Amino acid sequence: MRELGIIIVTYNSGSEIGPCLDAALSTGARVMVVDNGSTDETLEQVRKRGAGLMVNSDNRGFAAAVNQGIREITEDYILLLNPDAVIQSSLQPMLEVCSKPGTGAVGGKLVGSDHALQAGFTARNLPTPAVLLLEILMINRLWPANPANWHYRCYGFDHGQSGEVEQPAGAFLMFRRNVWASVGGMDERFSPIWFEDVDFCKRLKDQGYRVYYEPKSVAVHKGGHSIQKILLEKRELYWYGSLLKYGFKHFLPATARGLCLAVIIGSLLRMALGIVIQRSFKPIGVYSKVIRLAGRSVVFGPLNVGSRLHS
Repeated sequence: MRELGIIIVTYNSGSEIGPCLDAALSTGARVMVVDNGSTDETLEQVRKRGAGLMVNSDNRGFAAAVNQGIREITEDYILLLNPDAVIQSSLQPMLEVCSKPGTGAVGGKLVGSDHALQAGFTARNLPTPAVLLLEILMINRLWPANPANWHYRCYGFDHGQSGEVEQPAGAFLMFRRNVWASVGGMDERFSPIWFEDVDFCKRLKDQGYRVYYEPKSVAVHKGGHSIQKILLEKRELYWYGSLLKYGFKHFLPATARGLCLAVIIGSLLRMALGIVIQRSFKPIGVYSKVIRLAGRSVVFGPLNVGSRLHS
C-alpha cells in the first residue's frame, strides 16, 4: 500500500503511540510521525519501531505539523491518524472511496475501547451559527436531543452504511494530495488545536468536493489524550479562540461578533457554575481570559491566542 502515507502528529504521546504505530506500519503504508516538542518517551517509541520521524523543537500546532508531514512524503493518498487511534481493519475501503472522482475526503469508523461507535464524533455535519450558539450557551448539554444538535452530530445517520457526510473526524481522515493542495492545505492559523479539520472540510465543500464516511475501515480511538495534558485555562482559551476564528472566516462579520457576545455570556455562566460546583474561585481565572479574548475579538476580529501547548 505504498501509494498511501500515514501522518501522525504527536505531542507527549509516549503512552499511546506504540500500538498506533504497530498497527499503522502493519498496513504497508509509509508512516511519518511529526512530533511537536514532546518531552516524554514519544521519540524513543517512534525510533524503536523505525517509522519516519520529523522533530520540531516546540509545538507548531496540529495544522502546521500536518502540512509539514505531507510535504515531506511523496505518496498520493494521505491518512491523518491520531496517536491514540489504532487501525483495526483494512484501509482499502477508504482508498476505494477516496479514489472516486469528486471525492474530497473520507473518514473511517471510530470506536472506543469497548468497540462501541463513537457517535456524535465519528461523523458530523458542519457547524452552523445556531449550533455553535447552542454549544456556547450550554443548551446542547441541557437538551442534547434538540434538532440542531441532533443534525450536527449526525445522530440520525446510519453509521453501518457508507454515505456522504460533511465533516468526518480528523482523527482518521483520508484525502488525496492534489485535493489537499487545491484547497491550500490545512489552515495554520487554527493554532495550536481545534477546528482545523472542520475548516478543511468546509473548504472542500465550498470547492464542490464530496466528503464520505466508510465504516468498513475501523480504528479504536481513545480520544483526548493530548487535551488532557493541557491546563484547563489554556484548553478553554484555545477552544474558544479557534471557534471564533472559524466564525470570522466562514460567517458574516455580524454573525461572528454575535458569537463573541455569546462566548462572553456563556463564560459568565460557566464561571458561576464552576464556583458553585467546585467551591473555588479558580473558574474566575479560567474564564476571565476567555471573556477578554471574546471582547477584543468583537472589536478587532479573531486574535491569535498562542501557538504552543503547555502542560
